[in-house]
Amino acid sequence: MNQLYQTLRDALLPLHGAGEAKAIALLVLEEGFGVSRTDVYADKVRTFSEDERLRFERMLRRLVSGEPVQHVLGTAHFCGHAFRVSPAVLIPRPETEELVELAARALEHMSLESRSPLRVLDAGTGSGCVACSLKLRFPAADVTAWDVSDEALAVARENAKALHADVRFLHRDMLQPYAEGDEAFDVILSNPPYICLHERKDMESVVTDHEPSLALFVPDDNPLLFHRALADFCVEGGLRPGGMLATEINSALGIVTVACLEEAGLHGVTLLQDCFGKDRFVTARR
Repeated sequence: MNQLYQTLRDALLPLHGAGEAKAIALLVLEEGFGVSRTDVYADKVRTFSEDERLRFERMLRRLVSGEPVQHVLGTAHFCGHAFRVSPAVLIPRPETEELVELAARALEHMSLESRSPLRVLDAGTGSGCVACSLKLRFPAADVTAWDVSDEALAVARENAKALHADVRFLHRDMLQPYAEGDEAFDVILSNPPYICLHERKDMESVVTDHEPSLALFVPDDNPLLFHRALADFCVEGGLRPGGMLATEINSALGIVTVACLEEAGLHGVTLLQDCFGKDRFVTARR
């Protein structure tokens, strides 16, 4: 088996399990240097140039220091597209692709009943992966994306430009209440901060040290801060009658999140599980 692969895998073993170390090593060689896993297994990897070897060594140092492989490579894959990522945004997760699917099913149904462009809001867009993926899938939809971070919006705009996704990005805090003149949306989706601060000590340092706390954590004494704000925005006019809200949640707070949205005045509130069997999403209608 290829020596570079073995060097990378063995260096990562103390930080990751054997399976994850193997996956990261193969990913780095394939995406960073164009070396397929078939070539790795067949030990047919070409000789690296001096520049490539130096770049490999820099990547190895960053990975061994605990930096996420997505940051080292500069990209993460989501819904079949490559998105640039940085410490300013969350790294897209596979379960968030399921949030896109929830929105897609709603949009497919709504499009059968509406001739006007459907309006979609991604509140807290981060890298723009959700908003761009939906726009590429539904080109006729009018997609808006909010974020409170200028750094995140810069990454999102860069991704939209690279993917030719015509998304409107706005600097806005999702805690900002609905105001007269705000537009109403057919679908609102969000992956808001929902991890309680006391949970931080149990999380992997690769997340807590390298991804933005602003996008991760909520106060222990107000864990539904963002979900309550989203529900209020929907009820006060941000969501059109019959429209759908879909949001990710803290898996430990599924029942209370459902109650929160119902108390705000939304109906048909449904708790859904992700691909790992955890309570992960709530959908609701106005």
